[in-house]
Amino acid sequence: MAKVYTDQGDLKNAEKIYKYLLAREPGQRDLVEALSEIEKQRVGKSPDELLALFDQWIGLLLSHRNIQKLLNFKQLLKNGR
Repeated sequence: MAKVYTDQGDLKNAEKIYKYLLAREPGQRDLVEALSEIEKQRVGKSPDELLALFDQWIGLLLSHRNIQKLLNFKQLLKNGR
């Protein structure tokens, strides 16, 4: 069931099940690895990944601003001002 939750993106419930199973059978390496992978996914991105995403976001924001300026300029030309 934990695998199904993981595949569906429900990491919180998958993590609960893996922790329950590990409490019952602490020596199961495959359970430890699965839980470790889920915890990595839940923690999020590395600082380098976040920096790259932030850089991309800034680029998109600037592009949007420039497009808005061009649209405003186009509207001014259309209105004859």
